[in-house]
Amino acid sequence: MRRFNPVCVAALVAVVLGTGLTTAPAAQAHDPRRPLGIENCTATACHFDVPPGTYDVRVLLGGEGGSSTSISGETRRSLLPETSVPAGERVVRSFTVNVRTPEGEPTGPDGTPGLDLALGGSAPALADIRVTPAPARHVRQIFLVGDSTVCDQPGDPYSGWGQQLPQYLRKGVSVANYADSGESTVTYLQNPQLWATVQPLIRPGDLVLIQLAHNDKTTDEATYRGNLETLVAGVREKGGRPVLVTPIVRRWFNSDGTLNNDTALLVNGLGVDHPAVIRSVAAAEDVPLIDLTARTKALVESLGVEGSKAIYLYNEKKDNTHTSVHGATVYAGLVRDGLLAQHLVPRSQVRAD
Repeated sequence: MRRFNPVCVAALVAVVLGTGLTTAPAAQAHDPRRPLGIENCTATACHFDVPPGTYDVRVLLGGEGGSSTSISGETRRSLLPETSVPAGERVVRSFTVNVRTPEGEPTGPDGTPGLDLALGGSAPALADIRVTPAPARHVRQIFLVGDSTVCDQPGDPYSGWGQQLPQYLRKGVSVANYADSGESTVTYLQNPQLWATVQPLIRPGDLVLIQLAHNDKTTDEATYRGNLETLVAGVREKGGRPVLVTPIVRRWFNSDGTLNNDTALLVNGLGVDHPAVIRSVAAAEDVPLIDLTARTKALVESLGVEGSKAIYLYNEKKDNTHTSVHGATVYAGLVRDGLLAQHLVPRSQVRAD
């Protein structure tokens, strides 16, 4: 791909401001004293050659015609919801993104070095973009400890709610999703790629959301409770704030249209009622609780047998545990509501739409 001289770059920016990005310039050698910008973008994507860290991204959206743009990044994370801009107008949006290796699940492949963003929406138009390192003192991290219902799923049609959570947050809050498929409280604590990697990264004031239950199928109650207490103590040891999250329900209906059964409500084969234990630990340890089991149960029951199929992957995979992109987005919205209800994140840093 050819490099552009300054005259060409100026011409490109003029085109972008009028119609949205349509040309694919090559990245230039970066001067660390200035932000990375639109010269690193094509019509559908941007790549920024940056090391792992936390970055603020400021975008200018809009073009000559009406536009509607969303932005995702890294391993299919939703970073900015679809945003409509009237013809001839421009709007500014900002968000903070976590860049890490591996870029998705902690036990998965490393992924592509740097920061990768993808432009989506029905009529995307990116007029300008600026990427700068986020000052640590200005950023609050939200770490996610969980399983496949939370993680950054690598491919369609799967999506974890943690993968969709960043789109609900504004600049100044980043999501570091260390959820991993197939993990229980036992394996998460044992695997050096998981808890032993996450805990040293926690800074004073960071939130750590913990949702582990789906794979604790053979974990007895005493062990399960003890593992949750270990995670809570480990977060507090680093000055972070633990938040316990009860698991999303499985879409497993009774004949009367309710989810009042062990499969749906995560009671394992030993009779361990995971949501009940989580609630008990939260109360005993004075830990904020997001009761996602109760929230998702109410939603799925309200949608009914047919309406709830779109939340999960029933139509695609006959899967009543894992969520679609739509379902994960809805469930991430419930987590956002829980963060607000517990006053864990300032309302000014949360997108309400």
